[in-house]
Amino acid sequence: MSIQTPTPVDLSKYIDRRLFGERPHIRGRRIPVAIIAYQQRANNWTIAETAHNFSLSGAQILAALLYYDEHQAMIDEQEAEERRQFDAMKHQHGNG
Repeated sequence: MSIQTPTPVDLSKYIDRRLFGERPHIRGRRIPVAIIAYQQRANNWTIAETAHNFSLSGAQILAALLYYDEHQAMIDEQEAEERRQFDAMKHQHGNG
């Protein structure tokens, strides 16, 4: 018996990377995949709760979470870089 490798799922119907400096986000909504994944996990939300809280469909949430799971290292690094840039700008320009 041979083990079959799962076929990659095309998530391009739901996920786009053309905006936000290549940060993956929900197509047509500009909600970053990272924000969905981080909030869902931090709050222990169900798929339905996450969909409700972001005004998205369950399919969009599932696509975002799957995309995050498949690209976690890249996304976490992008988010860390975004945070570093934000902190540097805040330090340079003050709190407003």
